Amino acid sequence: MSPGNPLKPAAGMASVAARVASARRQARRAPIKVTAIEADLDTRYTVDTLRALRRRWPKRRFIWLMGADNLAQLHRWRDWRGLARAMPIAVIARPGYDAAALASPAMAWLRRFRRPLASLKHRKIWSAPALVLLRFDPDPRSASALRSANPAWSEKFAVAGLRDGVTRRRV
Repeated sequence: MSPGNPLKPAAGMASVAARVASARRQARRAPIKVTAIEADLDTRYTVDTLRALRRRWPKRRFIWLMGADNLAQLHRWRDWRGLARAMPIAVIARPGYDAAALASPAMAWLRRFRRPLASLKHRKIWSAPALVLLRFDPDPRSASALRSANPAWSEKFAVAGLRDGVTRRRV
């Protein structure tokens, strides 16, 4: 969980704890550990976080999970090619963003590293760069629209004493 996307305005951003709680709820049936480790690592940019993760846990195999909306503008991220070389990437379909993601400058470069979805079961032998596009029936709701409709949405996720799923520290 990022402390904040440098490409998005900070105004109206929910607390890290609320975003962690919300992400946990969304991932409750998936083998995903939600973490706010960037605060612990003191990193701001994704490429720095991924490198720090690999240094801290060199024997672990990570896959960077991102939405198609982020793939569409990945070429604007700091050292995005370095990010792709740091670990495999799985992209979640997002309604309204898939076409832009597939036509993006980052996808033009990553296309040669694309893996079929069926190869996901062999992900432990992947080396980066590698890209897989995840296809399922995504939630068509827009997070921005949900936040606009209910600016106090994060209040229901206010949890005292919430602990990070990886570091076990309070978020």
